[in-house]
Amino acid sequence: QVQLVESGGGVVQAGDSLRLSCEVSGTRFSIRYMGWFRQAPGKEREFVASISRNGASTSYADSVKGRFSISRDNTQSIVYLQLNSLKPEDTAVYFCAAGRPWIIASRTLEYEYWGQGIQVTVSS
Repeated sequence: QVQLVESGGGVVQAGDSLRLSCEVSGTRFSIRYMGWFRQAPGKEREFVASISRNGASTSYADSVKGRFSISRDNTQSIVYLQLNSLKPEDTAVYFCAAGRPWIIASRTLEYEYWGQGIQVTVSS
């Protein structure tokens, strides 16, 4: 059974930082692209960041580029999302997701497993 468990969310003030973690079990972590998505109230889920299988390649949404950083530890099967210079508009439930094995996961449909999500709230 594949499980993705996010942690590290919370309530912070604008300008603060958070680090989200996602522990993955039940699958070969290193063969999957990993991604982070978020969903704000009343909005659709949107892509935030992704990272290649070996961590050499990353991709970010324009709205978070330069502020957020994705990384992974294949020895621990964990993917991280460092959130810096947080803004109120970053408030959302953040989800980590595991891409289908061996593919370059660039679209939501190419992610096979999802975490339950974790709340990040940024106050102004």
